[in-house]
Amino acid sequence: MLEALRRPRVLIGALIVFGLVVVAMWPTTVPVTTGRVVRGPLTVTIDEDGRTRVRDRFVVTAPVAGELMRIELRPGDRVERGRTVIATIRPARPVPIDARTRAELEAALRSAEAAVGRATAEEQRARTAADLAARQVRRSEALAEAGAMAREALEVQQAELRVLEGAVQAAEYAVAQARQEVQAVRARLGAPGEGTTEAPTVTVMAPVDGVVLALHGESQRVVAPGGPLVDLGDPDAIEVVADLLSVDAVRVQAGSRVIVDRWGGPDPLEGRVRLVEPSGFTKFSALGVEEQRVNVIIDITDPPGAFAALGDGFRVEVRIVEWHDESTLQAPLSALFREGEGWAVYEVIDGRAVRRPVTVGRRATRDVQILDGVSEGATIVTYPPDTLDDGVRVAER
Repeated sequence: MLEALRRPRVLIGALIVFGLVVVAMWPTTVPVTTGRVVRGPLTVTIDEDGRTRVRDRFVVTAPVAGELMRIELRPGDRVERGRTVIATIRPARPVPIDARTRAELEAALRSAEAAVGRATAEEQRARTAADLAARQVRRSEALAEAGAMAREALEVQQAELRVLEGAVQAAEYAVAQARQEVQAVRARLGAPGEGTTEAPTVTVMAPVDGVVLALHGESQRVVAPGGPLVDLGDPDAIEVVADLLSVDAVRVQAGSRVIVDRWGGPDPLEGRVRLVEPSGFTKFSALGVEEQRVNVIIDITDPPGAFAALGDGFRVEVRIVEWHDESTLQAPLSALFREGEGWAVYEVIDGRAVRRPVTVGRRATRDVQILDGVSEGATIVTYPPDTLDDGVRVAER
């Protein structure tokens, strides 16, 4: 044995094997990142995107159908109630007709004119018969007074005269009707008859004092009754609307503090929840998932000068404060991991990771309230790797 150890090759091989065994049995050190358990303020918020809107928005619509003249107002222009002209609407021009329709209308016009001629002839015939009957009645009255004619025969002639006078009146009505039909066909052809009048131009005035927020088209066009023209409102009266998931909206109450962030200004804005709408709506997320959403209306409580740059329809981020404590024990949320039905963390003690079951309370975006398990000032592992186990040596990265 000693002879073998004196050989250089055998000695070198033995040293190599011994070194490998030492390396294999040497304690493993896992590099980790750490955080601390501290006591301080903790705020639990419900975060969601929101958008601004004018609190009282007025949509001015067309009161009548007609041709809308070009709107001269522009977004940002101020208007005064009853003094600023919003739009002018004049009667619409006749719609052009195609050749087939024009031929049909021209034939209808000739037919209507022929009906006028026929009705006029009927009127003339009835009038002639009535005149003849009237003269006959006058002669019969003279004979009846002389006793040369019976009263019964005179009464029969008088009744026939009244019937013929009624036929004359009916013929006059028929002529008037036929003439009106001619005028109607001429109007459809674009050639109004006698007696037609053009409708007056309608001027739409501003119903309130405010600013033009948006135009629903500025060019000249034909509008229908109720068609939107412009949107008016007060840009200083801004509110924020955020659509929350219904499971989050039930935790929000009117009067809750709101932090309006990422609106473009240097500092966040303060706000308060004014209303949680009682009715929800269905919305599809970007991934196509059907969600039930509820609108939450928020008033900005900062002075208007602090958010003067905000306008209607701007994007913001809102953080609705659900719970706040000025002094509570807390730890980074990234340090927690599941242990059965509960939670646990790895506390770093003398360079080793020690598993500590913990009881957690409220959870914020990055931190979590610690109710029991670790004490203030403890160093804990954040984002613990899968290779970490209880008692393993650790080294901070």
